[in-house]
Amino acid sequence: MQSNRSRDFAVGLFVLIGLGAIGYLSVKVGGLNYKGPSGLELHATFDEIGGLTERAPVMISGVKVGQVRRIGLSDDLRARITIDIDPDLALPIDTFASIRTAGVLGDQFVSLEPGAEEDLLVSGDDLSFTGSAFSIERLVNRIVTSFESGGSE
Repeated sequence: MQSNRSRDFAVGLFVLIGLGAIGYLSVKVGGLNYKGPSGLELHATFDEIGGLTERAPVMISGVKVGQVRRIGLSDDLRARITIDIDPDLALPIDTFASIRTAGVLGDQFVSLEPGAEEDLLVSGDDLSFTGSAFSIERLVNRIVTSFESGGSE
């Protein structure tokens, strides 16, 4: 009877450790590291955001400096994103934000390219210079349309 209890205890302990490990890995891989407003909150408006999602990374020269906090629509029905970046960064007001894809079929992220102005962005500012996501569907549509119009002339 004693060996059954110790074996049951060991199995239960093993299951709890396994569930804890699965939970920890799920949080780490899923990117759930929201700490509240901790940095510089900036806004950007795009014509097309493609597959950009909330919690997508924000990068400068390939280094992660923040993440996408919110995605919504602006008053003129364009995509408006809110990004949260490292508060220690000093970004000029002419910083360029673009949506890029990691690799050929990878996830999308926001790339920031600092400008040369001396005035700096402050929390709540809008990024004036943006470049929308590349859309393969639009490219295919243009190619098909050009073939159709070229063949009928």
